[in-house]
Amino acid sequence: MGRWEPNARGRLEQAALELYLERGFEQTTVAEIAKRAGLTERTFFRHFADKREVLFWGSGTLQEHLVNAVADAPESAAPMDATAAAIESVGALFQERGENARRRQAVIAANAELRERELVKLATLSAALAEALRRRGVAEPAASLAAEAGIAVFKIAFGRWISETGGADLSSIIRESLDELKAVTAGR
Repeated sequence: MGRWEPNARGRLEQAALELYLERGFEQTTVAEIAKRAGLTERTFFRHFADKREVLFWGSGTLQEHLVNAVADAPESAAPMDATAAAIESVGALFQERGENARRRQAVIAANAELRERELVKLATLSAALAEALRRRGVAEPAASLAAEAGIAVFKIAFGRWISETGGADLSSIIRESLDELKAVTAGR
């Protein structure tokens, strides 16, 4: 086995996605993922706690990026504007991984346990955004409302983006969705 070959995490992720799409999430074992990647089960567990985490391992990086973007927003930015800047900034992170994002989402959509885990991830991101806004001095409920609205916009925009192959980039769809939210809340 090629345990010494580079990018073990990427190879494991790719192998897992292929197997999940071919056989289904429930029917795929860690041993099969490791074998497809040309690695050992031990190597798998050095990178992932379990086979679900192959699909969610980037959540911490995404959360850190969002929190940092809120912190870096101009002091004068309104809570929703700081949140909007943060969620727009993640568009570039996803853009280069478009096909993997589509494949990942197809696996999640086919499994109730994974859909639940995705909702937990989104709730965690919202809580982190709200905390970042509170650190900026935004009071409640404004911090939580802006964070929840931002994550809702991201979720809707992401869904549109993965369903539109060859369409607009994610950041553009996020901006459009933010504009739509503004229109809805303005009563137009």
